Amino acid sequence: MFYRNCLQGTAALASISLLAGCGVFADAEADGQQRISVGTMSEPSSLDPAAAWDGSWELYRNVFQTLLSFPTGSSTPQPDAAKSCQFTDAVNKVYECELRAGLTFSDGEKLDAEAVKHSIDRIRTIDAASGPNGLLGSLAKVDVTGDLVVKFTLKTSDATFPYILATPATSLVAPKQYPADKLREDGRITGSGPYVLHSYSKGDRAELSKNSRYEGFAKRRNNAVTIRYFKDSGEMVGALKQKRIDAIYRGLSAADVIELQKGAPEKGHLRLTETVGADIRYLVFNAKDPVAGNRAVRRAIAQIVDRGALVNKVYQGTAEPLYSMVPKGIAGHTTEFFDRFGEPNAATARETLEDAGIDEPVELTFWYTTDRYGSATASEFAELKRQLEASGLFRITIQGKPWAEFQKGYNSGAYPVFGRGWFPDFPDPDNFIAPFVGENNALRTPYESPEITNELLPRSRRETDRGAVTDQFERAQEIIAADVRLLPLWQGKLYIAASEEIGGGERALDPTTVMQLWELFRKASW
Repeated sequence: MFYRNCLQGTAALASISLLAGCGVFADAEADGQQRISVGTMSEPSSLDPAAAWDGSWELYRNVFQTLLSFPTGSSTPQPDAAKSCQFTDAVNKVYECELRAGLTFSDGEKLDAEAVKHSIDRIRTIDAASGPNGLLGSLAKVDVTGDLVVKFTLKTSDATFPYILATPATSLVAPKQYPADKLREDGRITGSGPYVLHSYSKGDRAELSKNSRYEGFAKRRNNAVTIRYFKDSGEMVGALKQKRIDAIYRGLSAADVIELQKGAPEKGHLRLTETVGADIRYLVFNAKDPVAGNRAVRRAIAQIVDRGALVNKVYQGTAEPLYSMVPKGIAGHTTEFFDRFGEPNAATARETLEDAGIDEPVELTFWYTTDRYGSATASEFAELKRQLEASGLFRITIQGKPWAEFQKGYNSGAYPVFGRGWFPDFPDPDNFIAPFVGENNALRTPYESPEITNELLPRSRRETDRGAVTDQFERAQEIIAADVRLLPLWQGKLYIAASEEIGGGERALDPTTVMQLWELFRKASW
């Protein structure tokens, strides 16, 4: 009774330290009895995995299973709902998975081969505008053999297919709850992942509790998690300082990070974990726009943008300039944009425009999302406007929209230039090139590059050894820099800020930088 009362007291009084005398022995069971509250600015755009290819994956990873996954410390896919998976041919076109026996969804429905087929097929059938169908471009069909074996037949060789099956894009859903030809719209989730979504309040929070039916690789170090969704990083950090939340992921401003790094005495109860990130920010140019569709305009912008000044003024060392769509730390990374355009030079940009017959300031509107990538995004676009207008060659209007409205705008082709962020689906150079090219790409701005889509990507996907595809991706980066349909800006570092009472932050990010909430725990104390 004494032990239980002390435990209840510490849970109820999360804003103060554990009282002397209410000691908790440091065992896993004791740690697991606590609820963890995590703040983020990455709210799901949809609760249905068939509708989202974005930060919604932060939630999906924790409530859905996939056939394969990336356990902490692994950069190659490992079995999760599957018992085993492998290519069964010599050219990487037939991939088979055998499921674990006896799996069920959180509502008790059987998770078998037919459920897997249903989950994948509905993504392709629905083909939602903001959905992940673009990742499944190499898939021809899904077949089942008995209750436990699923066979994926590919249109072309694709050694990256196992990586795709390890992403939340291919989350497994209960067939009785998720229609085959339309999205689920009742605001609920039925998965087989580590947690069950107990309740969800849009713009506010998601309440997760331990899934008693879960069978997979995750070793949960807590019983429940509350995810709090914030629109402003200052408000989010304030909640952490006041111990209304226990940890923060996605959305810390540069000023917040620097303050935490300095370790001011009054912030002594907070800890910051830094991780090398593969997330990037970039501009997208709509080729159908009469101004942004002019390559001379795009090249002039590429010639003027000063990434170093942008990073120093806005992100203050918490990011670094990026000169390729493939970031540092990923095989095949180059500095192609720097090699082609060099240091910022307004005179060269003027010559580029004049050679194209443009001798008056170019007017363009740049769009960004106000609530997806952190509060510093507004300052970032203000700095881009300052740089371009300082050259005398551009007049820039800046417009910001909340994520839901922003998505509708770029999906409909309404924006001439817009800013996006990319958090990798999987740690391979393919994932920083393939999603952005072709007719049905992740940006909904068709980018036809036959050499990339018809030659370079197919050749690289025949290579199982992913370290041997450097040449193909270096060439792809040359093409992208020449076209300037995409303009890489910076590569971020990832941070988890947490109360000193919270452990597991150093293990909480998988190689795709998705948060594994089950790694967080409340430390035992005396």
